Amino acid sequence: MLNKFAISSIIFGLGCFLPMKSTFAATKLTLEQQIGQKLMLDFRYYCDQDSENKCRTAMTELPADLAKIITKHDIGGVILFAENIQNINQTVKLNNQMQQAAAQSSLGAPLFISIDQEGGRVARIPRDVATSFTGNMSIGATYAQHGTQFATQSAQVIADELKAIGVNVNYAPTVDVNMNPDNPVINVRSYGEDPSLVGKLGGAQVAGFEGNGVITSLKHFPGHGDTNVDSHTGLPKVMHDKETIWQQDLPPFKDIIKKQNPGMIMTAHIQYPALDDTTFVSKDGKTMIKPATMSRKIITDLLRGELNYQGVVITDALDMAGISHFFEPIEAVINTFAAGVDIALMPIEIRSPKDLLVLDQLIARLVKEVKNGQLNGEEIAQSAQRILKLKSKFKLTTALDESLAIQKAQLILGDSSHRKVEAELALAAITLVKNVQSTLPLKLSNNAKVHIIMPDTRKCMALEQAIKEYADNDYQYSCTSLQGFEPSVALKALNDADIIIAGNASPNQSAVEIGGMDDLADDPQFAIAKSEQGAALENLLQQAQRANKKTVFVSLRAPYDIAKFGQYGDAILATYAYNIDIDNNVKVAGPAFTALAKVLVGKAAATGTLPVTVNGINNN
Repeated sequence: MLNKFAISSIIFGLGCFLPMKSTFAATKLTLEQQIGQKLMLDFRYYCDQDSENKCRTAMTELPADLAKIITKHDIGGVILFAENIQNINQTVKLNNQMQQAAAQSSLGAPLFISIDQEGGRVARIPRDVATSFTGNMSIGATYAQHGTQFATQSAQVIADELKAIGVNVNYAPTVDVNMNPDNPVINVRSYGEDPSLVGKLGGAQVAGFEGNGVITSLKHFPGHGDTNVDSHTGLPKVMHDKETIWQQDLPPFKDIIKKQNPGMIMTAHIQYPALDDTTFVSKDGKTMIKPATMSRKIITDLLRGELNYQGVVITDALDMAGISHFFEPIEAVINTFAAGVDIALMPIEIRSPKDLLVLDQLIARLVKEVKNGQLNGEEIAQSAQRILKLKSKFKLTTALDESLAIQKAQLILGDSSHRKVEAELALAAITLVKNVQSTLPLKLSNNAKVHIIMPDTRKCMALEQAIKEYADNDYQYSCTSLQGFEPSVALKALNDADIIIAGNASPNQSAVEIGGMDDLADDPQFAIAKSEQGAALENLLQQAQRANKKTVFVSLRAPYDIAKFGQYGDAILATYAYNIDIDNNVKVAGPAFTALAKVLVGKAAATGTLPVTVNGINNN
């Protein structure tokens, strides 16, 4: 059992958090306190009144109802979404409100305040506020030239900015080894397809985050890299044999656990029959293989036993379809705890007062299951101790000098030195895959006609504005947006053009990128870039080829699309990212487009290398 201890140091290392005045004794936890610490709640939306309509009021300041349940149940942590974050001042105040509610609880333990701020495609803080980077696959593309430099630097920057607003847990890094070109949810969130590379870069990010005071959560154990189903929308199954699992999926987790023992590891809602073929009966009566999140063989025997992981194990969000389609919420939590998981992430939906009654029922049911022996009471107690030990290790606190914290956060988020690292990574990642007859850099005379084809108009604008900023000559620009265009107008622009620059972004966005399952429920067709875009782009590229037009193809996301579209390009570039910011509704920019423009016009060289195999390109 843990000894009595106090959390009394300054979080953030900024001098704006004060020592805690109270202590709490882990040895004296009641069963209810232990269970409260094992719950990580989301308050993405909250309405004070119950209604038949779905609540979509963003929770940006803590309502009295939610403060009371944090205090009443000794809740262990919360997860923030983009809706909870309007600006720096508001976010610091919100996080302080939640920590003050925790301070009033019987245990007085500080909260884990967590977020998905991986960088790249998954970032919850507005990109014009915080430094978001171009993501893991872009980091993988820089490894040959720069080693672990950008993995370390990007993690340090993100950690600095998270600490400044009061966030102490980041669900990163993603150390899935992306082996499947059709993976709909990982793809560019992975560093690449080489397990050794993924382990090195993931380890560097763990060091960068945790060395700067932010707890990491490796994900998604035992590996989400070889799936063609998104666990937000279904239950993927990985059919690897044990040898493949130990050679491909597990090495990054194994290596990082051995060297660094990261604060948290997140489970995957994925079936791995070679690791556990135990079955369960779903809520609609179907017999199915247990997902890893609920597998004792995977969580306790493999992760704790064989890999000797001593930290905190947390589920992926339990509202994802990989769990919620097959289990009632309370049953899902019971099953995850029985498997040996420490924290249930988003165990029930909390959107209005009636949901608070469900939370009461959940905790009462968990207490009952411990008392009747269905859940092991000693394991529950040990789990709560692991949680408190991690909070102690990172010196989490509920005490804050709010005004000083706000001042320092305003100086830190999006700081110029942070943006410089972001820009350097974006440029170092740009990969030149093909360059026939020295198509690049562009050699265009003044007033030459440049036709840009992009998934949407804003991306056209971003590239046009970036080229204008760095090109020596003035060009005339036209744009075809794949979201919708007039074929005759597009054909004329193609025929008139001196150069065509065509970009594609695939696969489509997944639920985690746009926010979460709430968005999917609102609009099942949430991905704007539908399958028709690919066919339209290929048709336009074929027309350009028939017209004998010089063409540059740019893969804006996962570079696997080069296998399909690269044949039409005289030059091929990969950027791995396409995020843009809009400044005053006039300037449209983003680090990837700035870097792309510099390479196009010859102001910088493309030094990145493909971190995955693209059919017909780098696998000959």
